[in-house]
Amino acid sequence: MAIEFKKKLALFGETVGVEDAETLLEWLQGKANARVDLSACVHLHPANIQVLLASKAQISAWPKDQVLHAWLQTIFTV
Repeated sequence: MAIEFKKKLALFGETVGVEDAETLLEWLQGKANARVDLSACVHLHPANIQVLLASKAQISAWPKDQVLHAWLQTIFTV
């Protein structure tokens, strides 16, 4: 599974594709103060980025992959 959902935490796997965006959106809509752990992620489809930006979910852990980490931090801190 690309994303593992806990009570208030979404754990992203290595590759999170477009097919995961709708499930992520549905999960986030029902969660106040949701957090996202991207530490294992090495590929994140832009549809999921859009969902995360729109939901204003808190990133609790950034990707270990330095390039993806830097790129996502730039997007989420604007």
